[in-house]
Amino acid sequence: MAGETDSGRPAPGAILARIARAIGIATEGVAISLGLVALGIILIALGLNTVGALIVILAIPIALFFRDPDRYPPRTDNVVISGADGKVTDISDVSFPGTTGSLCHRVSVFMSPLNVHVNRSPVAGEVTTVEHTAGEFRAAFRDDANEHNERNMIAMTDAAGRIFGMMQVAGYLARRIVCRLRARDRIQTGQRIGLIMFGSRVDHFFPAEYTVTVSMGQRVRAGESIIGAIDP
Repeated sequence: MAGETDSGRPAPGAILARIARAIGIATEGVAISLGLVALGIILIALGLNTVGALIVILAIPIALFFRDPDRYPPRTDNVVISGADGKVTDISDVSFPGTTGSLCHRVSVFMSPLNVHVNRSPVAGEVTTVEHTAGEFRAAFRDDANEHNERNMIAMTDAAGRIFGMMQVAGYLARRIVCRLRARDRIQTGQRIGLIMFGSRVDHFFPAEYTVTVSMGQRVRAGESIIGAIDP
């Protein structure tokens, strides 16, 4: 069975996933948090009580950073949902990344280290491309961060053939982008698709026929907040 070793025992990754679901954090955070706790306990056992206790305490904010609450997308057709928690820092009309064609809407959401960092799909459909680009680690809220920073571009189409995009942009503190999607994957609105570790930004790209429904400075929640809609 998937997630098991040849002996029939759960694979290490499956065990971490079960622990993550049980305590409500992303899988990537389990190993880090438990590793810190284990290290702290070892140091305490060796008599380094203060250092060990501090490391155990450090595991708490690390686990909180990786928190992964359940979200419930609105049951509404022809809408775009935010793929990130945070604050809207840019709303503009641009060419779809990698093209020079007609303009689309871009809505950027900046995630501070205090926000939930699990990213979710903005629409339902099929992934067409996933492209990772190495780069710098400038402050993610800068307008040119999506051109110079390390980033991961996900393009997708919905059932009507409309093209959408979601760019995960690493920031000054972010040093790792996690994306669980591949080309041809089928996705659902609000589905967990990855995360960016320690402060970052997500740019959403969607067709001009949609109306942007958020404003600058507005707080949004991944998998729940509507950022674009087609007028009925």
